Amino acid sequence: MKLLIGSDIVPTASTEALFVAGDKEKLFGKVNDLAKDMDRIIINLECALTDHDGAILKFGPNLKATPAAVNGIKSFGVTDIALSNNHVFDFGIKGLKDTMETLDKAGIPYMGIGENDTDSRKPYFFEVEGKKICIINVCEHEYSYALPNRIGANPFNPFTTMIDIREAKKECDYLIVLYHGGKEYCKYPSPRLHDLCRAMVYHGADVVLTQHSHCVGCYEEYMGGHIVYGQGNFNFVYPELAERNPLWFTSLLVEVDIEDKLSVKFHPIVCTPTGCDLAEGERAKEIMDGFYERNEELKNGKWLDGWHAFCTDPEREYYHDKIVNACETDRQKHGFAHYLDCEAHTDVWRELYPTYNMTNELPNA
Repeated sequence: MKLLIGSDIVPTASTEALFVAGDKEKLFGKVNDLAKDMDRIIINLECALTDHDGAILKFGPNLKATPAAVNGIKSFGVTDIALSNNHVFDFGIKGLKDTMETLDKAGIPYMGIGENDTDSRKPYFFEVEGKKICIINVCEHEYSYALPNRIGANPFNPFTTMIDIREAKKECDYLIVLYHGGKEYCKYPSPRLHDLCRAMVYHGADVVLTQHSHCVGCYEEYMGGHIVYGQGNFNFVYPELAERNPLWFTSLLVEVDIEDKLSVKFHPIVCTPTGCDLAEGERAKEIMDGFYERNEELKNGKWLDGWHAFCTDPEREYYHDKIVNACETDRQKHGFAHYLDCEAHTDVWRELYPTYNMTNELPNA
């Protein structure tokens, strides 16, 4: 049994017409050949499929595509869609329900969504070749997450998510966690993310994939489980980011092969003007060499230097601005609250502003 797991798919201004036309050749290139051998193809839909214009209040872009864009997703052969992410609620309840209705009509099942924060926790099961697989799809706290009295995405909780993993593992042969979080454009996990991914393996996950960072991160095996800290984008074309954020344009497809035991394989992907394609030759080598180097840094501890360097990069000084201007206007108050609410942003706060306890009477200081 083979599962192919991709990360973020968004029909953008550059590709929406191709998605509507169902032009899988331009959208996915040689990835189509890889997909032919897969029993299931699982992706994260990083936007609402709606014509509704009621964008929610938030920091960052509100992402949507016309419902007809589902044609390109279906033509590629996607069998399962993860919806627990920070953009699926960008156009509110109407946008989310339009998305669900669109996927229902297309016959593509989805996960990570519920009528409230309890219902959203339900695990997602399917069977292939006599093996029962479970996926738990969670996201960090950034706008889309369900509340006790509102529909939305399944929010990660350090207590209940671990319970969900333990209980679901009793009912399946293999369990995969799709975790939508981590700091954008950072190729390393924060210490918090590193610990919680390992904890998810400890509690029963066989594979943990973090998505949302928009760049290829690193990988480790831990207690027999497989953890990828950052898959990068899959099909999310923004040409205007070419110079500002070159990391945006590469990703990894993760192939999960289950025979006598579970194994993983990585396929490097590059962005194209019309979608994505398999990386080849020197480009593929460049992507994978960087990936392997960071994997070694997870083993020798140097990843913590990479994380710290990211947080202290002068180009990211806006974090300081959020404190200086935290209470001047109502908009700034909401901005400050956003940075406190989202786990990935709080990780950076902790790195930039350590308490005295982090430095008091350290050995060799």
